[in-house]
Amino acid sequence: MVQLDGSHHDWFEGRRGKCVLMVMVDDATNRIRVRFFEEETTRASYDLLEVWVRQHGLPGALYVDRDSIYRCEGQVSVADQLAGKERQTQFGRAMEQLGVELILANSPQAKGRVERMNGVLQDRLVKALRLAKIDDLEGANRFIEETYEGEFNRRFGRVAASSLDVHRGVPRNLNEVLSWEEERVVQRDWTVACEGKWYQLDRRHEALSLAGRKVVVRTLRDGQVQLAYRGSKLKWKQLPKRSEGAPRSKSCHAVGAKKPPGENHPWRRPLLRAGRSARFGVGDSGQPPLRSGLPPSPTPNRRNKEPRAINKKGTFSPKL
Repeated sequence: MVQLDGSHHDWFEGRRGKCVLMVMVDDATNRIRVRFFEEETTRASYDLLEVWVRQHGLPGALYVDRDSIYRCEGQVSVADQLAGKERQTQFGRAMEQLGVELILANSPQAKGRVERMNGVLQDRLVKALRLAKIDDLEGANRFIEETYEGEFNRRFGRVAASSLDVHRGVPRNLNEVLSWEEERVVQRDWTVACEGKWYQLDRRHEALSLAGRKVVVRTLRDGQVQLAYRGSKLKWKQLPKRSEGAPRSKSCHAVGAKKPPGENHPWRRPLLRAGRSARFGVGDSGQPPLRSGLPPSPTPNRRNKEPRAINKKGTFSPKL
């Protein structure tokens, strides 16, 4: 198990603005990995976790506080409740995909090891930065990586009670998992809208019948955007804006879109203006026109136009 926390402090003693030191410490060996960031964000947590995974492997569990980066405060939707799912932050979603158990501490005392480590670093690392005359984040992170971390781990690290290391190998798609993902519905014209941007899917995906289906819009940490459907990446191009004349896929008719009526369609036939037709319309039953303005039925009502005769019983019957 590895503990993760952000330590807010005046690390440069007024030589620059305040920042945060993201700290990861192995609960078994007291080994640390730390990096400076301007703020404690999802991006900062992703970057430090990648440093740990590249050097030591994927941990089995991650122990964090109940910050909004790791814990979603919103209510669960009805669909998620029926599916037995809980709302997740982007970091929580990434940990689930990586198979890392995310444990939320209920108090600062519960994650005492990383809290004590923060105190040690606020004393020792501050002095080391002062002696090295470092007053910027880039130089501080380079100093930590090349000099400070190795010396600190050799001095304060310890041997684990068990020689078994449960860290797993580095996933091939680590960069894609440590990202931001949103589900969006594909429109009838095969466009996808996300964060004020429009993406046009390529026609080579017609066989997937994507109109009306949900796709994943993934934004990597370097700003690159990927669209994926059931784990497969899609080809697309970004539109400057969505217009009424946006290109439509040929397959849009296959998902329920209807063509406009032709020139000879009954809806387009003009109404007759003379005689009885002007009052009731051809083939009408003799009732006044509907107030909705709909055209009369084009089929004649022969029953009302045929003469009737009196039968033997004295009642009227249609003339044969």
